[in-house]
Amino acid sequence: MPLKISATIITYNEERNIARVIESLRCCDEILVLDSGSIDRTVEIAAKLGARVVEASWHGYAAQKNIAAELAQNDWILSLDADESLSEALEAEIWQIKKGGAQYDGYTMPRLAQYLGRWILHGGWYPDRKVRLFDRRKARWVGEFVHESVIVEGRVGHLQSNILHFTCSSLTEHVKSMDRYTTLAAEQIVSSREKITLARLLLDPPWTFFRTYLLRGGFLDGAEGLTIAYMAAFYNFMKYTKARNMQPGRDA
Repeated sequence: MPLKISATIITYNEERNIARVIESLRCCDEILVLDSGSIDRTVEIAAKLGARVVEASWHGYAAQKNIAAELAQNDWILSLDADESLSEALEAEIWQIKKGGAQYDGYTMPRLAQYLGRWILHGGWYPDRKVRLFDRRKARWVGEFVHESVIVEGRVGHLQSNILHFTCSSLTEHVKSMDRYTTLAAEQIVSSREKITLARLLLDPPWTFFRTYLLRGGFLDGAEGLTIAYMAAFYNFMKYTKARNMQPGRDA
């Protein structure tokens, strides 16, 4: 019997991206969009393209994705973000799993990111493997603040073709998203009671730039690679600065 898969997508004001991701999910038997109060055309576009749209208040990234998985009609879940899509080659691999049956309880797949219009292959950005196809009876999303991931209680297989990740198309967009994510990262640091010393604040950002741009080959991605390395360093500086400001009785 062919495997049935539900695709799940969590959204908030994703009218720019939602059509692309839904249209890439032809291999799925159901597309569930869990929306958190979008005020743009996200819900309208998703519904017109045949997705089942459910409204839910925001509970955090991991929790929201677990809710979406629980609401799905099928036990096998393909979870994508709104700014992602399946490549045609990855869709073909998933079709093979549907026809032949799953040999594992979850599957990783590489994620190829587009940044400022360029596909990024270095700097630690690729292959960036993620578990996105899984049996919800044996897997769950974890991560209280940022960097949520899927934990599989069973065997994990590895697909070879790419998820396509359409990240920031402008520096303005990157700065705006970084402000949000560094706040979440700082909250995570404070929650874990991790101490941020002045030495760490001063030394970690330049080390991040060196590692991203030189050790991980970011320079091979041209001007975009340089920008990524700089923004990665700035990201760490901002999250540590915010965390220090959130911590009571902080000192160097």
